[in-house]
Amino acid sequence: MGAIKTGAYTEVQETLAVKAKALGHPARISILQELGKQQNCQCGQLAGTVGLAQSTMSQHLKELKNAGIIKGSIDEARACYCLSTENLKELITFLNQITNAENQQIDNCC
Repeated sequence: MGAIKTGAYTEVQETLAVKAKALGHPARISILQELGKQQNCQCGQLAGTVGLAQSTMSQHLKELKNAGIIKGSIDEARACYCLSTENLKELITFLNQITNAENQQIDNCC
């Protein structure tokens, strides 16, 4: 990713961009889907469910956690993860705002 001009974007724009970038891999989408199926934290079994090697899973979980999309511990002894619903709601709100049919004629564009 190229350099970002300091002050060119708002803090909200930069935060949303970090979250969107973290969603830019199909394995991470799969991880989020699995976490979304649970009502509590998943510990350990996530790698087997998603079908990734543990080292690959750890890297994807680290990216999602750094972006604030998931929360939990990422240590070798006992790793537990769950969705950060508050941060995900920020993304949902943003997407709803930009696709609000009352404000834009998206269906009639191009």
